[in-house]
Amino acid sequence: MKPQSVAKLYYRLACALTHLPWSWQRTLADTVAWLWRSINARESRVTRRNLELAYPELDAAQRARLHREVLRTTARQALETLYLWTHDPAQNLSRHLRERHGQELYDAALASGKGVIIIAPHYGNWELLNQWLASRGPIAIVYAPPENPVGDEFLQLCRGGDNVRQVRAEGPAVRQLFKVLKDGGATGILPDQQPKNGDGVFVPFFGIQALTMTLVNRLAERTGATLLYGWCERTGPNLDFALHIEPAEAQIADPDLQLAAATLSAGIERIARRDPAQYQWTYKRYTLRPPGSGEHDPYATARHPH
Repeated sequence: MKPQSVAKLYYRLACALTHLPWSWQRTLADTVAWLWRSINARESRVTRRNLELAYPELDAAQRARLHREVLRTTARQALETLYLWTHDPAQNLSRHLRERHGQELYDAALASGKGVIIIAPHYGNWELLNQWLASRGPIAIVYAPPENPVGDEFLQLCRGGDNVRQVRAEGPAVRQLFKVLKDGGATGILPDQQPKNGDGVFVPFFGIQALTMTLVNRLAERTGATLLYGWCERTGPNLDFALHIEPAEAQIADPDLQLAAATLSAGIERIARRDPAQYQWTYKRYTLRPPGSGEHDPYATARHPH
């Protein structure tokens, strides 16, 4: 079967799953989280190691409690995302976006014609944020394409829409984003994934040096686009969320890359600390270490039993 046909099949299966009562889906997600802990799956190991690195002040019991909360939230977030992808975006926003804070900031920035960069950390549910952004007008979303072509087709199918333009995080992406912003458009960037060497600088993130992207800085410095943070924070167990749009620090557009990246990293950390369980701790954020530091990949020793 062609990748597109397989992706459509997966989409139909996702529709069948996500039209079950949410209480059933939530129970399924909690069971998955329990299994991750029970078999010491990759999600469990990486989360545990990240929490050891980012929250050294917690005692063992506190860290174990946060570990359980992160895995439960992560599993639920996966099913929430499938739900959002397989239901009408307008209905998702009317039913599940219970609060909207700073919406006028985005509308004013878009109306200014200077271009808008939404800095969207992996916090809460960023897919609901994407749907809200698309409801306000065209949006270019940067994404890392899956290696499997079926996965890429599935993303195109789920995230596609009249106002959504998915930009692959590859060579031509920067030129495409420059044009979008120069034309007064909007782009959404997930800023807390580890870039390739040469595409970022090392700055602190939760007290640990982390290779941090400079893409946001380059776009902002050269276009003068408005910088805003955006996230959809979970406020209850039943698909309840609050939208937050806030101004980002001007230093993110500073020509000094270290200052710009450090400011961006601090902003991401501030959002993640609002509710640590809603942040994506299953991601290996610290694999690359500063040249000459003598440090090793901290996840290479993260396979100890729970």
